[in-house]
Amino acid sequence: MAINTAAKPKSHNAGCGGGAVTDGDTNSSPSPPPSPPPSRHFGRRRSRSSKFRKDSFPAAALRCNFRYLLFLPLLYISGLIMCVGPFSTAILALGRASVPGAVYRSHELFERLWPDIIADNSTAIQLPSVWEYKRRFKVQRPCPNSSIQATKRRYAWAGESSGSSGYLIVNANGGLNQQRSAICNAVAVAGLLNAVLVIPQFDFNHVWKDPSEFGDIYDPDHFISVLEKHVKVAKALPDEVMRKYDYNMTSIHTIRVPPWAPANYYMGQIYPVLREHGVLRFEPFANRLAMSVPAHIQLLRCITNYKALRYASPVSTLAEKLVNRMVEKSTRNGGKYVSVHLRFEEDMVAFSCCIYDGGAAEKYELASFREAEWKEKFKRKDREVNPGLNRIDGKCPLTPLEVGLLLRGMGFDNSTSIYIASGKIYQAERHLKPLLKMFPLLYFKETLATAEELAPFKGYSSRLAALDYTVCLYSEVFVTTQGGNFPHFLMGHRRFLFNGHAKTIKPDKRKLVVLLQQKTISWKGFKDEMQVMLAESDRKGLMVPRVKKINRKTSIYMYPLPECSCLQAQNSSHRLSNHQGSDLLASQYKSTR
Repeated sequence: MAINTAAKPKSHNAGCGGGAVTDGDTNSSPSPPPSPPPSRHFGRRRSRSSKFRKDSFPAAALRCNFRYLLFLPLLYISGLIMCVGPFSTAILALGRASVPGAVYRSHELFERLWPDIIADNSTAIQLPSVWEYKRRFKVQRPCPNSSIQATKRRYAWAGESSGSSGYLIVNANGGLNQQRSAICNAVAVAGLLNAVLVIPQFDFNHVWKDPSEFGDIYDPDHFISVLEKHVKVAKALPDEVMRKYDYNMTSIHTIRVPPWAPANYYMGQIYPVLREHGVLRFEPFANRLAMSVPAHIQLLRCITNYKALRYASPVSTLAEKLVNRMVEKSTRNGGKYVSVHLRFEEDMVAFSCCIYDGGAAEKYELASFREAEWKEKFKRKDREVNPGLNRIDGKCPLTPLEVGLLLRGMGFDNSTSIYIASGKIYQAERHLKPLLKMFPLLYFKETLATAEELAPFKGYSSRLAALDYTVCLYSEVFVTTQGGNFPHFLMGHRRFLFNGHAKTIKPDKRKLVVLLQQKTISWKGFKDEMQVMLAESDRKGLMVPRVKKINRKTSIYMYPLPECSCLQAQNSSHRLSNHQGSDLLASQYKSTR
């Protein structure tokens, strides 16, 4: 279910899989040249110019048109830029360009380097001491008061009686963590508007195909009790309100809020409508609240995400068992293990339009899947299918083989226990074989849990994702291979639990694909490059955005500090200090419940 504040993200729209957000550079455009000083002989030049025009008409005409001639070189250069881009893209599409990284040859590299990998018994990483940095934050101010009474004093509804301004109904769409984002935002909006929030409803998504309701994934009673002093939450609309609308939810006034709407939009546009109707329905509600909101409203997001949203008992019970079993299977490394979010499911591979080593059969299979799932979406004129460009842009999902090469190159040896968080791997038997050769201690939820334990979760992708989320949360190292809400929420949650520091590996895929295509690179040379990439990943993992009052641009769900840090004093028992053994992970998990 990826991100620096100093740079504005650039969107790359080329490619079948849609745009990918990358870190852009700050504006480095040169400053305009200073204005020329005024001439001291303006009158003399003017008289000479007049005489010149009278005496020499051809020269005067040339002078008049000289400014237009200046634009010809600029026009020529602009034409080149406009033509070269599509032309090079067309070459890539035809497979005639030898652009480094554009072609998948990782399987060839693996076969060539495998003898050297086997012979290399050295390891650069010891899991018991994997955290080399200690993060120290400035002492934060006490948590802002987000209680109902304190919030009332800040806004227009401060003169109201103790009653609320109405009821809010939110339809959360997407997968597990997109729904989680919608829930946190809904609580924040309810606090902003002094409204009673009805337990969010989940839209049925045609991709995830999970009919689960709120109570199937989260504990509603815990949710209501934790938020009681901050926001009133009801399990359903009162009968008298439903009677007013003939018990038909579609009759309730529905509002479509623009994406990333600021707090003043809700106060100016939504609040009067809520007061008029008494109940409002928001649909859809993904990303409908700006990241920059007042501190006491921001705190509602923190409380919701890290305290109020607790998995329902069936989910949390099995998740705890999986964590314990991973700890038991990691005795060689003091109970510590590595988790990998592997996005190599069939739908992900098909949507990316990337080409691997399956030949014509693979192309046909993925094309058929795209047509069945997305109809004519990928055949539109505005949709460009360019596998090579997607790969060099870092948009192609990493294969299990590539993940194995990455981790072995970074120094994880074959005694490392690895948990794979994933759906059904595309052509699993073929693609997982080389990863198993490099890391024999490879586990999935399907191999850790019994068939009877997993039976109630079959067909419920969000509940299965919740199991993966929990096991990844308590791993010593988390590896993300593709963007999305799952790794974003997970990285933020780990930062919150572990006081700003948790080992996350986010590979530079643009650099990686170039290395994986080199035919002459040695195992030592590849390892050296992976060590550099690991160091850079560590550096970025320690970065915390600067937040100036109401000026946050990054996701608080990925970077919860410093705003959520005031909650950490209440969660001190939930954190593991640096270098503390993973044998405490089981009790750690229990304490968070």
